[in-house]
Amino acid sequence: MIIRKAKSTDANDLKVLYFEYLTNYPPKEEQDMNMWEHLLGKFEMDDNMYLLVLEDAGIVVSTVQMAIVENLTHNVRPFAVIENVVTHKDYRNKGYASALLEKATEIATERRCYKIFLETGSNRESTLNFYRKNGFVIDAKHSCLKRL
Repeated sequence: MIIRKAKSTDANDLKVLYFEYLTNYPPKEEQDMNMWEHLLGKFEMDDNMYLLVLEDAGIVVSTVQMAIVENLTHNVRPFAVIENVVTHKDYRNKGYASALLEKATEIATERRCYKIFLETGSNRESTLNFYRKNGFVIDAKHSCLKRL
């Protein structure tokens, strides 16, 4: 098991994870995989963007995306936002997503974040319990969404 930042060469593995296992995906339009690779290359170099992946036997099977947002409040401490927590169905219940969330928490702690805000599109009790088990509090703050 290896946890690392995603690289441009992970684009197709991530496409499979996102399209197969994220709520409300895949999009109807064809994807520009050159753009995916370009963005992954940018994410790899960005100290405020973490697209973490977990490899099992050389295959990307789980991922978590986290952004560090600089902030003027809370004694000029940033906060972190996590989305796109996804694990391939054949690799679930092995602790992989928990390991990624733990790594994200370590990074946020090292970066002096005062909180981690996690977004999920799931209302399934099993998913919410998974996040609770990993230290997140459900409905501690309201999230308001405006789709563009």
